Amino acid sequence: MNPLASWTEEQRSAFLYRACAEAEGGSRQGELFERLAGEAEAQSAIWRAQITARGHPPPSPYAPDARTRLVATLVRAAGPRRLRPVLAAMKVRGMAIYSGAPPDAGHGVPLAAGATEHRHRALASGGNLRAAVFGVSDGLVSNAALILGITGAQPDPRIVLVAGVAGLAAGAFSMAAGEYVSVRSQRELYEHQIALERDELAQYPEAEAEELALIYAAKGLPKRDAARLARKIVADPEHALDTLAREELGLDPTALGSPWGAAAASFVAFAAGAFVPLAPWLFGPAAAALPLSLGVSAVALFAIGMVLSLFTGRGAWRSGLRMLAIGALAGGVTHALGRMLGVAIG
Repeated sequence: MNPLASWTEEQRSAFLYRACAEAEGGSRQGELFERLAGEAEAQSAIWRAQITARGHPPPSPYAPDARTRLVATLVRAAGPRRLRPVLAAMKVRGMAIYSGAPPDAGHGVPLAAGATEHRHRALASGGNLRAAVFGVSDGLVSNAALILGITGAQPDPRIVLVAGVAGLAAGAFSMAAGEYVSVRSQRELYEHQIALERDELAQYPEAEAEELALIYAAKGLPKRDAARLARKIVADPEHALDTLAREELGLDPTALGSPWGAAAASFVAFAAGAFVPLAPWLFGPAAAALPLSLGVSAVALFAIGMVLSLFTGRGAWRSGLRMLAIGALAGGVTHALGRMLGVAIG
């Protein structure tokens, strides 16, 4: 690790910890961030000593850059809880105090295996299912609206077919590309944060144990139990990094996501939805293609709404009707626009 870069990073963390402490006031969370700021400054002192030991002059007093000052201002205005993803990206730890219950010191070290791993996988599976349903919904609504917009101008059915196929392909590739970039960027950020945590665990495990104990204490665990549990975790290298990533960074190292898998899933989900209103134009008689397209799209929209009710907790019929109404509004507006443009051009 570059000692000067590590010193700067610890100083930046201390600056942001103090901003979090100021926003939280005299609460337990505020006390945690104040003590974490002290730990970050202690770690920066270690890096400062390494810099001077190598014959380099000591670094100048830390001056936060524009991004750090902006984040600190936002934290003071909105609070750390609302800025969790931004703070985690800037290596501000302890965000896990805003979610989850304190660990039970009497039941051993929290590991990634067993029931905990099963629970995380179950949550991930639910998230993937929900994302797939939304992907199908996006494809269906967008391509149905496109087809209705084209039919509003009253063109040849072959033009509608070409436009529908183009809309399916363009939308699916766009969704896949966007999802790939999003998941790839997120994964690179997480991998960088975990790599930093690994290096720090090797450099000063005692300081990492102290930070972890502060987080557990802020969650409600008695300080003596928190310290004992933290030392036990850090003493086990096999699980220490996993626990530190979860508790300090709020990350799940086993669920970083696959960019290619996310892109493929988005492509398939969008294409499946976009194919529904297009199918009658491909396989049905041209004269009945439009009413058939409207019918199958309406049924599919209602079914998607009912499936979404599984995630919202609302009534299935109400959710289905709402989804149908949204699709009808989008299709009606684009059809009217297509008709106006067709008249104007004609």
